Amino acid sequence: MLKKIVWSMVALLLSGALALGVAASFYRDVPAAEVEARWGGPPSKFVVIDGVRLHYRDEGQGPVVVLLHANYASLFMWDPWVRALEDRYRVIRIDLPAHGLTGPDPRGDYTLEHMQRIFEGFVAERGLARFTVAGTSLGGTIAMRYAAMHPERIERLVLLSPGSLEPRVRGRTTPAAVPRVADLLGYVTPVAFTRFLLANDFGDPSRLDEATVAEWHAMWMRAGNRLAMLQLLRQYVSGGVEDKIRAVSVPVLLIWGEKNRRVPLALAYEFRDLLVRSPDVRLEVLPGVGHMAVQEAPTQTARVMREYLDAPLLKTSADVSR
Repeated sequence: MLKKIVWSMVALLLSGALALGVAASFYRDVPAAEVEARWGGPPSKFVVIDGVRLHYRDEGQGPVVVLLHANYASLFMWDPWVRALEDRYRVIRIDLPAHGLTGPDPRGDYTLEHMQRIFEGFVAERGLARFTVAGTSLGGTIAMRYAAMHPERIERLVLLSPGSLEPRVRGRTTPAAVPRVADLLGYVTPVAFTRFLLANDFGDPSRLDEATVAEWHAMWMRAGNRLAMLQLLRQYVSGGVEDKIRAVSVPVLLIWGEKNRRVPLALAYEFRDLLVRSPDVRLEVLPGVGHMAVQEAPTQTARVMREYLDAPLLKTSADVSR
């Protein structure tokens, strides 16, 4: 009887391994050159910053606006904003390490501090003297930290549901635990999982279109990205974030989805109240919208951004809504 059980277990493990092998083959990494051939045509450019071959796009003419994408996303998420701004503004966007066409960091360093250094190096390399920076989720945290450290360079700071106060990571001095079983996602990542992750961060999942799902999945499948994103999660620490928010001394626009489950709306008001040194703080709440505001409400968020940039820059203290 015992022998029969053992052989049954062996058969089960072998069939599972075979199924995993078939799935891994089907969902294998796509070579970087193949992904770049499909997605990296003009106006895409590349520049090496601190050993990382950084993918970026630089479009339009006028005052400079720099856009930093969310975790798991890429610079392509900003397409609606570029179309709304490029007639009057110079719009620059980058793929952060572990994302998009930039791909993995050769040294495997995905700490927030290193992400910051990469961005600082890019700003210096491009010779950006003064600009507006906008970021969402992870990109919002990086934008906020940069603005706090370099107010002399920042015209305005725009944050869409920044992940800085996200309960899962807030106040941690060590990275959150990511179970080893999650490594399977580095080898087997169905399109259905991409769709699930995105839909979970929409206020109304019915607004998620298949073109967005396909775009995100294509970037994930770029060689090395999936395992690199898992490394990023295992290295991410946002400790001391409240003091960094208090240090921001430039005008700020906060854009927040009312139905944001990842970073709830209550944190928008807390974030606003922490901006004690900012001369002008505005909060725009989007009814019915979740965490991924740019994907869920591209036209609405782009309009809010354009109206904010086109309006005169206030030099007074806080706005009347505080």
